[in-house]
Parts: sequence; C-alpha cells; structure tokens
Amino acid sequence: MGELTLTVHAPDTEACLRALHQWLSAEHGLRGRVHRRHTPPPPGHMGGSADALTVILGSGGIVGLIAPLCAWVTSRRSDVTVTLEADDGRKVTLDVKRATDERAVIREAQEVFRSLAERPEAHPDGQGSGAHPAGRGE
Repeated sequence: MGELTLTVHAPDTEACLRALHQWLSAEHGLRGRVHRRHTPPPPGHMGGSADALTVILGSGGIVGLIAPLCAWVTSRRSDVTVTLEADDGRKVTLDVKRATDERAVIREAQEVFRSLAERPEAHPDGQGSGAHPAGRGE
C-alpha cells in the first residue's frame, strides 16, 4: 500500500483537517509525507478548500500512522470521524465520541486498520472491513 486518503467529519471539519495536517506533519516518521488535498473552486469563485489529507506511507505501512492519528483523535474535544481509504479502494472508518483514553483508541484503531494492512485477496470482496461507531471492525 503506497498512499492513504484521510477524510474527517466533525462539527468544524475544515479546522480539524488543518489541525490534523499540522499534527501529523510534526511527527518525525510522517514529515514530508502528509499533504492537503484541495477541491477546485466552483466556477466563478476563487480558491478551493481542503477536503482531505493524503499520506504517503513508508516501508512500515500504516503502523507509523496509527499512534499519532489516535493521539490527535483523543486530543479533540468534539466527536470526530476519520475515514482512511487505501489507493486500492479499501476503506475503514474510526468514529470516536469524545475519547479520553488514548491507549484504548489505539487498541481499537489497530483492529480496525489491520484490514488496510492486509492484502485485498484476504477479503473475498476485496474491500477490507468497515467500522462500527465505536471504532470496531465489522
């Protein structure tokens, strides 16, 4: 797996994307690998807005992303949903409701994100697994 797209859904989605970009970019193993994806502006308007982040994964794959992503999620004061989509179309979603226990979020995320680390052939439909609202894989 070479690249992931991260989308965030929260009451303040655009601010959350900016904060997540700064947070992940500050992580040593992710420096230079996290980029904001911008949507083109509608006709007649100037400038687009960031709608997602792309993360270029290194040789360790998704493992280096789990801890910093979970730390960011637990630092949020509002509910947040983060969806990761692999470049082959597989998706997982982590839906967190005001998490405070970073270790618990990391444990849940490891389970959920494990499906992205597996090869698509491991799943009969080639899609990986989704997530329940608590962040558990289906």
